[in-house]
Amino acid sequence: MRITVLGSGGWGTALALLLLENGNDVTLWSHTRVHSDRLRQTRENPRLPGVALPEGLKLTADMEEAAGSALVVMAAPSFAVKETARLAAPFLERDAVVVSAAKGIERDTALSMTQVIEREVGGKCRTAALSGPSHAEEVARGIPTGCVAAAGDLETAQLVQDVFMSPRFRVYTNEDLVGVELGGALKNVLALCCGVSDGMGLGDNTKALLMTRGMTEMARLGVAMGGRKETFAGLSGMGDLIVTCTSMHSRNRRCGILIGQGRTPQEAMEEVGAVVEGYFAALSAHQLAEKVGVDMPICACAYHVLYGDQPLRSAVERLMRRSKRREVDESWI
Repeated sequence: MRITVLGSGGWGTALALLLLENGNDVTLWSHTRVHSDRLRQTRENPRLPGVALPEGLKLTADMEEAAGSALVVMAAPSFAVKETARLAAPFLERDAVVVSAAKGIERDTALSMTQVIEREVGGKCRTAALSGPSHAEEVARGIPTGCVAAAGDLETAQLVQDVFMSPRFRVYTNEDLVGVELGGALKNVLALCCGVSDGMGLGDNTKALLMTRGMTEMARLGVAMGGRKETFAGLSGMGDLIVTCTSMHSRNRRCGILIGQGRTPQEAMEEVGAVVEGYFAALSAHQLAEKVGVDMPICACAYHVLYGDQPLRSAVERLMRRSKRREVDESWI
């Protein structure tokens, strides 16, 4: 199958290598010619040191190369999905499948990444999402990984499953596109929070509290948006939450640690040196929760810390002093 991967960061490169290994004709597109030329010269992505880029992997900065592709993988950062999809739209084949590998919610519109893609390409392509606990650093090195291919129809989800599935990359299908995409976006906010907790030296108990109650918030919003609660117990929910909140591969967690140690969000992101999706998702999640009227206290505190200069200790106290309640609130199930 002819496939184009749009976005040559660590994740896009790791997916391109996987798809190439699966026997596909793969082109990896870079946003700038400088970056594409560097990849061609060094045959290595600086985000994935030690991982060679085979000669069979085509490298380009020309969007025209996407023409004729039966499947296009959108691996740009969430904030760049709109622009990238708009650039790609004239070259996409009708009925091609566009797979979103980005995890985020568009600012102000609260649209998911597949919804952003559908808006920009005019509905001429089928869309799907690939999500789950999948650090690029590990996928690129062939470490066993599991993900979810989600689409509104099972046929499209199964097509994506077939293309990505390999002995080292197991893919499940799910028709709950809303739940899968929300899980992938919101876990980044919670990973930032867990990183902040680690940076403040609050311990494992606090992190477990944030992860568990954060999962409740994710599912609560997901159900309100039309998703299924069981999706959040799967790879794109609990699985992705665990890996992102606990691993030092996670840019969100590393950024949170720096914030917990006293850096401003801007200083922390600059020090991490790569896109921190949780920073952008915190604003979008706050807007979305207010729009649908869902209580998300942890995500709300993240928003006020990142965008409203609320002191960290004050945010922790605010969460711990909330009124008493039952652990399981049946109203959102």
